[in-house]
Amino acid sequence: MIRIAIDCMGGDHGLPVTVPAAVQVAAKFPDTCFLLVGLPDQVEAALKQARPANPAQFEIVAASEVVTMEDPVDIALRKKKDSSMRVAVTCVKDDRADACVSAGNTGAWMAISRYVLKTMEGIDRPAIAAAIPNQRGGTTTVLDLGANVDCSAEHLLEFAIMGAALSQSVEHIENPSIGLLNIGQEAIKGNDVVKEAAELLRASNLNFYGNVEGDDIFKGTTNVVVCDGFVGNVVLKSVEGLSKMIGSMIRDEFMRNPFTMAAGLFARPVLNRFRKRVDSRNHNGAALLGLRGVVIKSHGSADIYAYTVALERAREAVASKLLEKTSSSVLQISQLIRSKNTESSA
Repeated sequence: MIRIAIDCMGGDHGLPVTVPAAVQVAAKFPDTCFLLVGLPDQVEAALKQARPANPAQFEIVAASEVVTMEDPVDIALRKKKDSSMRVAVTCVKDDRADACVSAGNTGAWMAISRYVLKTMEGIDRPAIAAAIPNQRGGTTTVLDLGANVDCSAEHLLEFAIMGAALSQSVEHIENPSIGLLNIGQEAIKGNDVVKEAAELLRASNLNFYGNVEGDDIFKGTTNVVVCDGFVGNVVLKSVEGLSKMIGSMIRDEFMRNPFTMAAGLFARPVLNRFRKRVDSRNHNGAALLGLRGVVIKSHGSADIYAYTVALERAREAVASKLLEKTSSSVLQISQLIRSKNTESSA
């Protein structure tokens, strides 16, 4: 059985989303069970209302506190030690769960996960990675999306290693290509950190494509795009905003007059496929890479459908052994770099 711990209280909606989503995923995957972490009476009521087909797939794990979306990181980390967020992560640490998921406060989720689970050997900083749809019909994995505002060249190399492992395990791409986000494709472009990172990537055994620009994310030029958390978070918010704008524009345009409404009826199958492709809900669930456990962050405003996507992403990460593959990749690259450094100094 694959065991997933859920911070049922986290996010903008909490229990009305997290528990029904878990019930839906459990019905779809009989080999998966859920540890529902939260205020016991409230979780039990939500589970009863959701009417699971197989109650044996669920276990309620008590937590007496809730981390709100407004809580500062230090309050969540140091004051609320029995929060549903912390208990969910601890379930992974104690091997009660194979993965944990939360839609709660991103900063708190990252801080708690890093404090409880620690980073894996060879990784200095964890990174947030998510899939963004591209015009090739697939997705581009982008990281970091906000965990690390200031990064060194070595951190960007770590992100590339982890992004490649994620793409291999979850997207099932054998030798994923890596792009380094820059203001131009030429090697002379970018600041010193990006230039140094490019040199490290060329020296590694990763499938490094070279520098890429922002539009390459949507073209699908590479399987993975690496950047610092400041830039990555701007990219992520822009994509989410664009997705909502496109959906709103399609709806408004075809409701404007009878002629466009009639045209919309004929075009509906195509429009529905397009809207599904750009709908950010279909790509919900960012992985917190570099930790000694599988940790997934759902969007805070996720509805039931979007949250099921995040839960399924957590399940796939466990089933495809994301943690083991990331650890192995980090070790291999680290050994190669040390070997090359030794040769250079000799």
